[in-house]
Amino acid sequence: MASKRLPDPARIYGTHIWGEENFVIDEGVVKINHGCRPALVEITKRLREEGYKGPLFFRLPHLAEKNVRTLFAHFERAKKEFGYTGKFKAVFPLKVNQFPGFIIPLMEATEDLDYGLEAGSKGELILAMAYTNLGRPITVNGFKDREMISIGFLAAKMGHNITLTIEGINELELIIKEARRLGTPVPKIGLRIRLHTGGIGIWAKSGGFSAKFGLTSTELLEAMDLLKTHGLTDRLSMIHFHIGSQMNHISPLKKAIREAGNIYAELRKLGADNLRAINIGGGLAVEYSQQEGRSSRNYTLEEFSNDVVFLLKEIADAKGVREPTIFTESGRFVAASHGVLVAPVLELFSQEYNEEILRLKEVNPPLVQELYDLYRSISTKNAREYLHDALDHMESLLTLFDLGYIDLTDRANTETLVHLIIKKAISLLRHKPSQEIRDILDRVQERYLVNFSLFQSLPDYWGLGQTFPVMPLDRLDRQPTRSASLWDITCDSDGEIAFNIENPLYLHDVDVEKEEYFLGFFKVGAYQEVLGMRHNLFTHPTEATIRFDEEGNYHIENIVEAQNILDVLDDFDYDTKEIERRIRQQIEESDTIEESQRKEILGELYLYLSENGYLRTINFNE
Repeated sequence: MASKRLPDPARIYGTHIWGEENFVIDEGVVKINHGCRPALVEITKRLREEGYKGPLFFRLPHLAEKNVRTLFAHFERAKKEFGYTGKFKAVFPLKVNQFPGFIIPLMEATEDLDYGLEAGSKGELILAMAYTNLGRPITVNGFKDREMISIGFLAAKMGHNITLTIEGINELELIIKEARRLGTPVPKIGLRIRLHTGGIGIWAKSGGFSAKFGLTSTELLEAMDLLKTHGLTDRLSMIHFHIGSQMNHISPLKKAIREAGNIYAELRKLGADNLRAINIGGGLAVEYSQQEGRSSRNYTLEEFSNDVVFLLKEIADAKGVREPTIFTESGRFVAASHGVLVAPVLELFSQEYNEEILRLKEVNPPLVQELYDLYRSISTKNAREYLHDALDHMESLLTLFDLGYIDLTDRANTETLVHLIIKKAISLLRHKPSQEIRDILDRVQERYLVNFSLFQSLPDYWGLGQTFPVMPLDRLDRQPTRSASLWDITCDSDGEIAFNIENPLYLHDVDVEKEEYFLGFFKVGAYQEVLGMRHNLFTHPTEATIRFDEEGNYHIENIVEAQNILDVLDDFDYDTKEIERRIRQQIEESDTIEESQRKEILGELYLYLSENGYLRTINFNE
């Protein structure tokens, strides 16, 4: 008899949708599709053998570089296809990920491209000055004071190709004052325009008349007058707009480009002869979906680049102006795929239920006895029927408990027997998939306790409902049988990725007391690190960079261990020496701790304080 073919794991977990060929499933494990193609679970176990516990954050710098080069390649192709004579340049917005483990390798890997950094604060501007390759673009967005503008003048004196984007007339007035005080060179000036066109989705408010940033048409004319009056018209080099992050539809961008293109042409006619660039901002969407028919965007990178180039050429030709240099500030697109979070599963809650915990009586209520009989006699032939019966009996017995007809022991036996029947039915029917069985399992999800903090590592899920691709790192040659809800280890009921029938996650039934089971959360390299919060004082996971040499061999580098408990408390401005003193004093003055035990207890406590706050193992049988 021919063996049953298992469903394709790439289809189950959607790697053909979101993976972009960065990861492959081979021999039952997830592998990095680069160089020697190492398995993520192999890398994980290596680090755990070296003593790094809790969640791990892997940086894959080759993917960030790949994304930048892919972006440039598509725009260069589009320029050639449409005969576009303007240049293409790009900057990475530091707000998306300021961590050195990401920024420094990115700048080193792209020094041959017209690629730089975008800053939105004084701190980010200092980073941009330090790490942008000299001559490559720096753009400065966001609100600015005199000091921040002064730093921009300093960057220009250092030889940086810097553009200060004006968010309001007052900022232009500050630039004029600093130009008088500091003299030349004056940084290039950009004008952020407030478009009529708005975005769609969660970040739609970034565009439109009610947007936080940008100059109105009246303010643009006022800015031109100021520039002419003070002899700075030649410093106006760019106009800029941004209609929102993660644009899931291309149509608002096309409307925005038409609007911005016409403003560009009008400003040049007003005497802005050195205005040569349009910065279309960020918003290039990332594909997070794992499900067919539920794409995160309705366009491809090819369509995106074609539309931008074609529309700007069309407007420039119609208005008789030079084709502008195209700038983008795509951050999510560049950074998201480079970050992978790996977290161990600590417990499957249904594993609490086993025959040993049954408290059957000599005489049980009839429905409880029937449940026990179902459990003892379930087989492949009757598994579907018995599963239905068990779920029906559970509803009836819980109602009887509420009415006072059965006691707590009977209720406990009910819960245990139903879970045992479910597990046995899943095992018997695992090679006979049907929508009916799937529907039943979706009602009785398994709860997986995962050693991570949702608030620290996936804050966008908690705050915005943003989903991320999730899958086990191994056992992918086996059929996943459990509809999964994921619980983090924070003391907060919001720390859960609940099972969603529209975006279902199916995992394996694993005894984690006997074998390790790791989940990978993919495309978490954009925003999640910088927005992560220390809820319950859980800190950034241990991070490691995975690099590949010229021969394709991988190396684990730049390990940054998760902060220990004392370091986290120190970051919150606690006097950790005072904490230690107080605890030591309480131990020494305790009437319940023998003097001979005090030194040992203190040593054990100091050991705990020197480790991070994530859990090591959970074994409720100990």
